[in-house]
Amino acid sequence: MIGRMLERVVAACDGASKGNPGPAGWAWVVADASETPVRWEAGPLGRATNNIAELTALERLLVATDPCVPLEVRMDSQYAMKAVTTWLPGWKRNGWKTAAGKPVANQELVVRIDELLDGRSVDFRYVPAHQVDGDRLNDFADRAASQAAVVQEPAGSELGSPEPPPAPDVPAKKAPRRGAGTARKSGGSARTIKAKFPGRCLCGRSYAAGESIAKNDQGWGHPECRTAAAG
Repeated sequence: MIGRMLERVVAACDGASKGNPGPAGWAWVVADASETPVRWEAGPLGRATNNIAELTALERLLVATDPCVPLEVRMDSQYAMKAVTTWLPGWKRNGWKTAAGKPVANQELVVRIDELLDGRSVDFRYVPAHQVDGDRLNDFADRAASQAAVVQEPAGSELGSPEPPPAPDVPAKKAPRRGAGTARKSGGSARTIKAKFPGRCLCGRSYAAGESIAKNDQGWGHPECRTAAAG
């Protein structure tokens, strides 16, 4: 169990579905006191919706953490968060029916999460997704879930898996046509930023936190790889 002897566990979870429904995956990550990812797990779901992936990620996180230790869960899914914090009490009172009298979607997962939350101290925190300066843990979970959805294989710290790479299916912005008047930096290179944490470029080589990276055709990587792809 994760979190024993700690005052509080800070974690994030996320789900991904490529097509919604489509190939899907889930992931959770737990941080240390400095909010550095220390343990994580991700897994495939076959073909599923994004909502199922998000709820599954939360369910797996709750199973993997010590129910005796207070837990902070960071999520970018308003549906999953509202389902278990806002809507769930009313659904239970209505016999697992919505206000419109329809069966609650993904009821089995919601019921399971309700059971896992019983008697626990869990604080849910919404964090926006896909922000350059966004939440580090949420970004980690997002990348791990996306990778699991694409490759349909389990991964995680206990399996010795490397840190999940940038999502391989993130589309790059279309390059402007010549003469369109869009300013570019000297040398024609793409905009670069400093990597907030280690990652892996599509070329297969890794980059360290603090290194300059640029958006390539399918995520973030070495500036020279972006230049080569764009050229």
